[in-house]
Amino acid sequence: MMRSACLFFYYAFAQHLPTQPMPGWRLGYWLRAALVRRIFKRCGPAVLIKHGAYFGSGSDVELGARSQIGHNARIDHDVVIGDDVLMGPDVVMMSAGHAYEDPTVPINRQGQTVRRPIHVGNDVWIGTRVVVLPGVHIGDGAVVGANAVVTRDVPPYAVVAGVPAKVVHMRGAGKSGLPGREAVQERREGAMTIEPVLLRPAARRRA
Repeated sequence: MMRSACLFFYYAFAQHLPTQPMPGWRLGYWLRAALVRRIFKRCGPAVLIKHGAYFGSGSDVELGARSQIGHNARIDHDVVIGDDVLMGPDVVMMSAGHAYEDPTVPINRQGQTVRRPIHVGNDVWIGTRVVVLPGVHIGDGAVVGANAVVTRDVPPYAVVAGVPAKVVHMRGAGKSGLPGREAVQERREGAMTIEPVLLRPAARRRA
């Protein structure tokens, strides 16, 4: 009962409250975050839900800590979003579509395809008007360029763009001669294995 009331209040009122920098944005951010904690299947702390975000019933949506759902985004069922995810406006994530294989039957009579969950890793940036299709997994640290249509899995730390989205760069490439993920891992391991150098006092000169 409480969840249904929160869902009604979100779409009737909170969804329409402004986003920064419009007056009243603080109330909008606070109220939307408070409501989705009672709507989503799982919701981490310090999330950001922007004006116009749509997520259906929200019962199969999971949103990680410090992540956001962008302005006018449309998030379908069975979507899992990790921690620290940035999302631009007008992003669409669809976990199912219309069946269309039989040319003798109108598409609107063929029903839906089987739902395939979408997974977004941690520390991902999804640009403006990106479309993510059913079953896609976006790896940790990936960047998806504006207007991309993501039809297949995105490797960790990859930068993808285009229609359909393709890898155009690997984050961290060129820093140590290794491609993206390996370079990032090497730097992290190196940072953990650096030992402090103990400075010894200089020996006194003999007279």
